[in-house]
Amino acid sequence: MKRFFERHVPHLPQRMYEIVADLSDYPRFIPNCKAMDVRPDPAAGDADIRLARMTLNFGPVTQTYTSRVKLDPVAQTITAKAVDGPFAYLDSVWSFEPEGMGTQVRFLIDFKISNPFIAAVAEPAFAAKQEEIMRAFADEADSRFGN
Repeated sequence: MKRFFERHVPHLPQRMYEIVADLSDYPRFIPNCKAMDVRPDPAAGDADIRLARMTLNFGPVTQTYTSRVKLDPVAQTITAKAVDGPFAYLDSVWSFEPEGMGTQVRFLIDFKISNPFIAAVAEPAFAAKQEEIMRAFADEADSRFGN
């Protein structure tokens, strides 16, 4: 299930990149994110790649999965690929481009839940949550930097 979101925010691209790149801070302001364990990827060499294990709660259901997250401050992109958990695949890309006096934040996510019975209900709900997550990042930027 592929989804694309974009939003203009009145903050500099570098600031928006830093908020999204601060993976460990997600449980503080991202809805349904209950825990995040982040560590360097030992196979990354010189690249800034992290293994991020996120725990999400949706009502009585708790799911945990790990993503391999590549941070590129020069291109101002953040890419993630799930390496375990309930997904057959999950790939996402964040990008931050200057626009006027702020930033056009773009988020592309493509995912499929492995279990077809769970997928029928969970995929639309998970896709709908992505807009809420985009809004949470914008609200966090407003909180940190004013609007």
